[in-house]
Amino acid sequence: MTQNSNWRPVALSLTVLGAIVRLIPHPSNFAPVGATSLFAGARLAVWQAYLVPLALMAITDPIVASFYHVPAYSPYQIFVYGSFMIAVWLGRRLRNTESILRIAGLSVVNSMQFFLITNFGSWLWFQGYPKTAAGLATCYSAAIPFFGRTLASDLIFTGVLFGLHAWLSRTIAARERVAAAA
Repeated sequence: MTQNSNWRPVALSLTVLGAIVRLIPHPSNFAPVGATSLFAGARLAVWQAYLVPLALMAITDPIVASFYHVPAYSPYQIFVYGSFMIAVWLGRRLRNTESILRIAGLSVVNSMQFFLITNFGSWLWFQGYPKTAAGLATCYSAAIPFFGRTLASDLIFTGVLFGLHAWLSRTIAARERVAAAA
């Protein structure tokens, strides 16, 4: 019987763990979702890489929304979910590498695209800023403090997910190993 080369239980478990960690109280914009999406893109089969983060977001969003007493779903989430799909796409560029510099570099790019896309969506969808170029600039300016937390969490959680996977694929799940030993 042939083993399914797309079955990656360690990578799938780490992706699910990232979603669960999202449920632990944390500072705003300091969550593992961007890193989890990047990691899923790099280490899961393509259909799982896109489906699993979306499913985990759809499952955990109502729980997170209940903490803040806000609606679980809104049209704004198209921007958030779209950004996470871009993170998966970015992660696909990391499929065959464990390069810390490449992973960290794409983690920074991921944070930047999340900032640009979700704040554009916030400006477009919510009523907090005028629908002018100056209103958009003000929206982005107001979001800069949150970007620092997004960047820090993406780098930290990306390091944890990719590092744990590298270690576990060398110790208990050799089938999932990405790079040969140096």
